[in-house]
Amino acid sequence: MARKVTIEELRQMAEDARESIWAQAKEYGREPKIYLHWSAGHYETVFDDYHVNITGNGEIYVTGDLDEIKAHTWRRNTGAVGISLCCCYNATSADLGPEPPTAAQIEAMAQAIVAVADGLWLTIDEAHVLTHGEAADNEDGLWTHDSYGPKTTVERWDLEYLGTDESPKYNPWATDGSRGGDVLRGKANWYRNEE
Repeated sequence: MARKVTIEELRQMAEDARESIWAQAKEYGREPKIYLHWSAGHYETVFDDYHVNITGNGEIYVTGDLDEIKAHTWRRNTGAVGISLCCCYNATSADLGPEPPTAAQIEAMAQAIVAVADGLWLTIDEAHVLTHGEAADNEDGLWTHDSYGPKTTVERWDLEYLGTDESPKYNPWATDGSRGGDVLRGKANWYRNEE
């Protein structure tokens, strides 16, 4: 059952789960990960596949404990936390559909990244915080599976772009910081430095 939480409650949940999540990740010879998603659903529909769901108005919901192994990122779920924006119903790489990411969701996701990363003692970089699209293309160098992301088969391309001025269009080869993951990590690091 989903329950609404504050950023501080989310940070505490991550702290409480730190030892367990690190132990899970170490079984696979790596550090914990945070994977960022969109649900491809509606603004108010929360899914149990993700630890954290952020609704259209930026409210944060959790579905269980953060060290629970959920089905959010293929072959990468152990020792990882999945955070999802509830949005992008009927999205395509050319159009984010009638329910694109909202400004409130994007800012809440950046703050949620900080809360979870702080609780788990993680650096906010592409080695630890990836969109599903980046993980699908093994951009962190793990190679736990054949690539299936925006640079290859485009089976998963969650958050490749956000539909904002900072991240206006689908371009998985962009190096100017306009990819969705770059924008979200940048915002998260800004929030972390403001604290």
